[in-house]
Parts: sequence; C-alpha cells; structure tokens
Amino acid sequence: MRDTVRVWTVPARVTPDELARYHAVLDAGERSRAAALADAATRDRFTVGHGALRLLVGRILDVPPERLRWSRGRHGKPTLADPGGGPQTSLSYSADLVALAVGGRRAVGVDIQHPSPGLDPVGLADRFFATEEARQVASGATAAVRADRFARLWARKEAVVKAAGGRLWPNLAMPVYRGDLVRCADPVGVHRVTDVVTPAGYRIAVALTGDAPYVVESCRGLGG
Repeated sequence: MRDTVRVWTVPARVTPDELARYHAVLDAGERSRAAALADAATRDRFTVGHGALRLLVGRILDVPPERLRWSRGRHGKPTLADPGGGPQTSLSYSADLVALAVGGRRAVGVDIQHPSPGLDPVGLADRFFATEEARQVASGATAAVRADRFARLWARKEAVVKAAGGRLWPNLAMPVYRGDLVRCADPVGVHRVTDVVTPAGYRIAVALTGDAPYVVESCRGLGG
C-alpha cells in the first residue's frame, strides 16, 4: 500500500475567537516565538500555523493538542517527539495562507509560495537555479507566468530540503524541474516531490524521503 500525505490549506487571517483557539493550544516555546515577532500579521500567521497543526495531529492521534511536543534536528527540522512514533509533519506559510502536511513514517516537507510584488524571478533564477530551470523561468510569455514558474520551482526545492532536514542555500541549484525524483545535495539523499493543487496565485509542493510513490490528499480548512 502506498503512503498517504494529507495537505491542508488554512487561511492565515481569522477571527479573534479563532486566533484565541489556536493560541490556547500552543506550548510555552511557541508562544514565546510568536510574541517575539514584531509584525502583528506575521505573529498571527505563526499562531494559526502552529495551532492548526496541533489541532490536526491531536485529532488524528486522539491526544489533547496542547500536550504534543516536537523536537528539532540539526538544522531546525521539527519531528513529533511526544507521543513517539506519531506521524511526520511539516508546515509553511506565505501571504494569507498556511500549508500543513501530515504523513506517516517517512520524513515529509511542505512549502507554499505566493509571488511577492517587485520580485525579479528571472534574475533570481539565473543567480541560484540550475541553467535549465533559469531558462524555463525566463521563457515565460508574461511577468505573471515567469513569477508562477519561479514560485513552483522554489516551493519544490524548499519541500525537498524540509523533508531532508537540511538547509536551503546549499541546495538551491538542485534540479527539480523535470520528474518527481530529486537528489538532495546536503544532506545527500533521494526524495520524491509532488505539486499540490492550490488556490489561484499560490504554489504548493510536498516531498517525502525515498523514491517510493505516495498519494497526496488535498484538504481545505480543518474540517478536510
């Protein structure tokens, strides 16, 4: 049987009551990290992302969400530590959306990208991406197409790096344009990356360690 990864997209802008619900399940460390964020929108987005992930995993495991505990690897990759043996998880946020991924035993990474105004996708791709990818971005017929192509490639790279537990910068030249099997440079390993159906204007990618195929289920909101 193939592994399954469920990916949720959750609005980052919520009502005060919803925000309070998310904040209530955070642990002390997450609350401290949220409080350290000076921008209110960024702080709320962090709260929604981490709170929503706790609610989802708590529901899956039938555990109070505030009791869940994640530990961090060498480069900050979070892994569910209590209860042990729980599902692998990942989260990402961009603009007004949060992306959450819950898998099985294989390490998972998810990334969501929304093109930023004033971004120079051609220049950035030429500087950081593999030659074929830079050409693919530059060949877009319009500015919107070029930005979308860049966002797709960036999301795929980030998803792979998150699954690998590495750092982004040593892996930006890692080709992710053709095919779903990607070889991460640091740390070395093979990962399978998949584009996820997303709301207009966004790009989401999810990756799992190893070359075995898997199924992606796209969900909307916490009821998905």
